[in-house]
Amino acid sequence: MYNPPGVKTSPDHPIPDQMRAWVLGDPNHLFLREKPTPLPARAEVLVRIDAVAICATDLEIIHAGLPASIQGGLPFNKNFTPGHEYMGTVAALGPDVNEFSIGQRVSVEIHAGCGQCKRCRQGMYTSCLNYGKPEKGHRANGFTTDGGFAEYAVNHINTLVNVPDSMSDAEATLVVTAGTSMYGLTELGGLVAGESVVVIGPGPIGLLAVAVAKALGANPVVLTGTRNGRLAIGRELGADRVININDEDAVSVVKQLTGGVGADYVVECAGTEATLNQAIHMTNRGGKICLAAFPHEAATLDIAHLVRNNIYAYGIRGEGRSATHRAMVLMAEKRFDATKIHTHTFPLADLPTALRFARDRVDDAIKVVVSNRTADAIKLAAE
Repeated sequence: MYNPPGVKTSPDHPIPDQMRAWVLGDPNHLFLREKPTPLPARAEVLVRIDAVAICATDLEIIHAGLPASIQGGLPFNKNFTPGHEYMGTVAALGPDVNEFSIGQRVSVEIHAGCGQCKRCRQGMYTSCLNYGKPEKGHRANGFTTDGGFAEYAVNHINTLVNVPDSMSDAEATLVVTAGTSMYGLTELGGLVAGESVVVIGPGPIGLLAVAVAKALGANPVVLTGTRNGRLAIGRELGADRVININDEDAVSVVKQLTGGVGADYVVECAGTEATLNQAIHMTNRGGKICLAAFPHEAATLDIAHLVRNNIYAYGIRGEGRSATHRAMVLMAEKRFDATKIHTHTFPLADLPTALRFARDRVDDAIKVVVSNRTADAIKLAAE
């Protein structure tokens, strides 16, 4: 049984020496395997993963490899376990860790910077200059180190957020998504009370950007997209106005809503050439744009308009500046209901089906959650 030297465990939370984990082989091929249960080092804990949400970036990694980087290259056939939006229970403590207790429910941030580079010292650990170098102390679980499609994972204590008893496992997995939205608004100005905010794209990050912006007092909050069902969820999460861009010109409507000047902040979550240019043209002079999506192709943008109007554009990566901690406070206080974007749940053993629902948007899936609460019943897949 798992009992490494220097690591604190508890008989109330027995840990196997070997755990079950999904491993990425060739592109689009995952296999359920046994792997050694990882060992927490200094300032780390072992988390028993109870639930993990599927992100569009997970689908990109499984299909194309990027933006994951394992051993300096693509993650295929390197015994790598993807998945990054997870929560669970602290199962073991690394040497001298007393900030958390065994049995404590936690949600996680993805990124733990090296703590020593210029960016980390500025609090920009998602832009760590030692990104992808675990030997320097950097971790980005599910990107550069093993992630959450498994029974256990190691996390740095700085990446952990306490989960209140009133919050379900599924809701707790959504804190990473809400944290990413929070980080975008932080970089745009932080406290947005009274400012106008437009969110482009009603995916998970976009929908929770609406919720976070409204919780922070933004007015009006506008959501644009093409799917009426998702726009309706945006209204439930606080959007004052929704725009189906198949029916209305988003730039014109935003100008009308803002007295002709345009929005103070725009959070762009679609990543297409058309929507990026919409963002530029609906932002007011001196306003700010958050680029939250990963465009799949190069885009031709109206940079001249951006420059002439002194518009600022910010790219964000992940959920930096402790945004997940702040998002958790809003969620714990029921300032918005993140569960409105949770549409499907599958057991860990059925991860391929969960990934298919997320990838193909089966039943208009938005956020698909994989539960590991029945881990003991998982059968090792045939090789």
